[in-house]
Amino acid sequence: MGLKDAINNIHGRWMNGDGPENDIVISSRIRIARNLRDMPFPNQMSQAEADSIFHAVHLAVSKDELKREFSAMELVKMSELSPVERRILMEKHLISPDLLKSYERKAVVLGNDEIISVMLNEEDHLRMQCLMPGLQLQGAWERINKLDDVLENTLDFAFSEQLGYLTACPTNVGTGLRASVMVHLPGLIMMNQINQVINAVSKLGLTVRGLYGEGTEAAGNLFQVSNQVTLGLTEEEIISKLTSVVKQLIDQERLARQTLYREQKHRLEDRIFRAYGTLKNARLLTSDEAMKYISDVRLGIDLNILEGLSGEVMTELIVMTRPAYLIKQNQKEMNSQERDIMRAEIVRSKLN
Repeated sequence: MGLKDAINNIHGRWMNGDGPENDIVISSRIRIARNLRDMPFPNQMSQAEADSIFHAVHLAVSKDELKREFSAMELVKMSELSPVERRILMEKHLISPDLLKSYERKAVVLGNDEIISVMLNEEDHLRMQCLMPGLQLQGAWERINKLDDVLENTLDFAFSEQLGYLTACPTNVGTGLRASVMVHLPGLIMMNQINQVINAVSKLGLTVRGLYGEGTEAAGNLFQVSNQVTLGLTEEEIISKLTSVVKQLIDQERLARQTLYREQKHRLEDRIFRAYGTLKNARLLTSDEAMKYISDVRLGIDLNILEGLSGEVMTELIVMTRPAYLIKQNQKEMNSQERDIMRAEIVRSKLN
């Protein structure tokens, strides 16, 4: 598999639904920021300097040592991909929305299993990312830490004995580590407890964001919980704190679901079966409708109200119903109604 396969094959390893706490935690991500010494940050660099970053990283990922530790990795410049292909990578969470901007000076390195990706010249020269299913922050950290060690044998990273790794944004100085967990929290939303929970999490130095991270809105009751502080803490401390908070979130969400099922069983079942019936039979589905009903059906699966379906299928549908995938399947641009028709067709086909 190569990068083109990742674009054409909608399934990704993080969608498998086989990780710990997978009824609530969709995926875990560890991302670290690194910059090359004596090179301007990406927002100040020329095209020639951007190309030199591409060349240095290409040499580093081609080393035999890296090939022994990781699956084969392919470097592709963003300018070599179509707008739709670039957006599909973002919708699969393999790159950030920021990599779509000023893409001429940006690139991505992707491993064959899609667990590891490296964004080049986003906010920093390298943003290394490991994305795994379920609650696996420690496992993701071990993988990305190994990649960091191997690349550092070839690349000279900007580092200060006092501050740690130097980054374009001061909030990333130190470890350069951002850990995040994507969680599905319909119970807390239905119980009107989500704002209270978000406020409590924020007071602990963590942040809650939307489906695609910073600057994006929550959709389908999906949220990303991540650390805000990278300086003054070790990587293990950051991961331990986030894991602890996420486990508390899991307990609260499960309690909310149990309360809903105990106190509002018929209303909850009606909502879930209506959502399932709509997805199986609708001829028009907007993006917002699809996300809402997919969330409700996933809740029904996790509560054993619906049988014969898997959370993995519902996670796939989240990506399959996004605009870029629809355009890719249709092989041409579509207006909103055409997308709604095709979205409904894809969902019906998947569920029937």
